[in-house]
Amino acid sequence: MRRLLPSAAAVAAVTLVLAACGGGGGESAAAPAASVSDPSKVSGEVTWWDTTRPDSEGPTFQALIKEFQAKYPQVKVNYVNVPSDQAQNQFQTAAQAGTGAPDVIRSEVAWTSQFASLGYLQPLDGSRAVDKPEDFLPGPLSSTKFGGKTYAVPQVTDTLALIYNKRLLKEAGHEEAPKTIAELKQTALDVKAKTDAEGLALNVDSYFLLPFMYGEGGDLLDVANKKIVVNSPANVKAMETVADLISSGAAPKPATTESYANAMTALKEGKAAMIYNGPWALSEIYQGKEFKDKANLGIAPVPAGSMKAAAPTGGWNLAIYAGSKNIPAAYEFVRFMTTAEAQAKIAKEISLLPTRTSAYDNPDVQGNADVSVFKPIMDTAVPRPWIPEGGQLFQPLLEGYQSLVGGKSAPADMLKQVDEQYRGIMKDWS
Repeated sequence: MRRLLPSAAAVAAVTLVLAACGGGGGESAAAPAASVSDPSKVSGEVTWWDTTRPDSEGPTFQALIKEFQAKYPQVKVNYVNVPSDQAQNQFQTAAQAGTGAPDVIRSEVAWTSQFASLGYLQPLDGSRAVDKPEDFLPGPLSSTKFGGKTYAVPQVTDTLALIYNKRLLKEAGHEEAPKTIAELKQTALDVKAKTDAEGLALNVDSYFLLPFMYGEGGDLLDVANKKIVVNSPANVKAMETVADLISSGAAPKPATTESYANAMTALKEGKAAMIYNGPWALSEIYQGKEFKDKANLGIAPVPAGSMKAAAPTGGWNLAIYAGSKNIPAAYEFVRFMTTAEAQAKIAKEISLLPTRTSAYDNPDVQGNADVSVFKPIMDTAVPRPWIPEGGQLFQPLLEGYQSLVGGKSAPADMLKQVDEQYRGIMKDWS
């Protein structure tokens, strides 16, 4: 999976009452039109699997839950924090077994169509869960669709940027962030030569490879023509670029596991000047000693390859388990957690990007400088294919990336291996 949070984040249940009832892969029932004369009278229990970092992001979401329960006093919310690198498999296992799945899951955008295709999600068209769909940004909204139906509601959206330590770049003689890969390499080498820090800390994760691929005009799939294009000259060039950053010393050789945590720690402690990361990381980064003064943190678009500067579209949706015994309460919970007001609170406190157009007019959102920087970067992000197999494409790419940085595969050989694995997943693609 993309931008996985550190696996050390344990599953922490504030209250855990798992909902039992089977989805079992069958066809989900259609959502009722749900005319509720007094929504505050809705009752029941809602178990929510949240995938945020429990220390830096979780408190904001738990505060929203308290607001929800004040408005809906007859609904009890059971909050469970599940690490993002475990939630996909845990939900699928529970839904398939028909027991232990939550009423609501915070689903990564790439998981939503997969879960929907398996019959695990409740259709939401015409339900109270979907409030003012025309207010959502088109990109995030498109990730909630499968087979012409809506199966989730966009909560936050994101992309990748170059995040850097202004002090270290200035000491190395650079007043601005690098705009191209060539400048990135030189800036990183200058930091290494002129300061006591490394230049660029790489995260060995599939999602973080995509800016290098997009920058050379590459991609994983050609969805319109049902073609697998991961093994392309453009992507070979991209992998050569990554390998060169390491071999040149611009980036130290990363560990093949726990590299996300390593890169974040290096940035926070001033041991590395630059990383690629997204808005979800900012609340944690500001906890680091280098960024007690927030003005020292720089955010810029990812550097351009030979073709363009581009990063992937990411984000998280709220989806309801088709086997939930608390559908009306789950509708109200999802509706509340995706309002413009809730998104503004999230943006203000932890800099996650809203999915509603109207939220960007909120003074709390406009007052967050990080959101203001990320919004135009988000506007140019590359959409990913919202297909059921989308969530399965990252593990082969991760294994290839690990093989590349571990010196076990050359760029062309790595992509050939990934291509072979993709053909086992996308069996009817050329």
